[in-house]
Amino acid sequence: MTTPPPHGQPYGPAPTYPAGPAGYPAGQPAAHSAGQPQAYAQPGQAPVAGYPAGYPAGQPQTYAQPGHAPAPGYPAGQPHPYAHPGHGPMPGYPAHPAPTQCRGCGSPAAVNFAVRAHQGLLIMMRFQKLDGPFCRSCGRSVVRQMTTRTLCLGWWSPISLVAFTPFTLLWNLVAHLKFSKLPPSTPAPGRRPMDEGAPVLRRPLAYVALIPLAWAVWVVTGVITHAG
Repeated sequence: MTTPPPHGQPYGPAPTYPAGPAGYPAGQPAAHSAGQPQAYAQPGQAPVAGYPAGYPAGQPQTYAQPGHAPAPGYPAGQPHPYAHPGHGPMPGYPAHPAPTQCRGCGSPAAVNFAVRAHQGLLIMMRFQKLDGPFCRSCGRSVVRQMTTRTLCLGWWSPISLVAFTPFTLLWNLVAHLKFSKLPPSTPAPGRRPMDEGAPVLRRPLAYVALIPLAWAVWVVTGVITHAG
């Protein structure tokens, strides 16, 4: 019976590779056979594709799983903000999101909120919406124009009178409060903010709303009187 070798001694000479995997000299024992795992290769295989040549054995690669190259153009040793390991930035996503700018004058302090207007035409209705972002001056100017238009033309159908026009006015009130909280507008070079104009209650067209409102009050009063 063969006597086993002493503890800690190999059972035989370490195998050699005649040509050796990439990075191992011919005729030298492979690193894994002496109890040291090879970082990127199994016995008889070249290093896994995607790992840079000369990378220290036993050290993990920062950006790549086996078979993936590092994220292009990103410094070694720091995590990539928009990618999983082995992948570059997501297509179409900027490295640094652009700041919000007013669509009217280019002011950097702006709020992305829409302004609405409504028009009731007996059996027809028209809805209008102007999307932001707007700065303080441009936003307040648009709110005053759209609200005045709604007060003048938004009451001339039954559904508009009781539903859509009140909703539009409340929406624009919220928009006005949002724009009023912004700092004064600082337009981009060569551009000017919109003129805010007079407040809504100082515009004569806003009082056209008194006509349908008076008619609605008269109808409701007549119904209550006949019911009583």
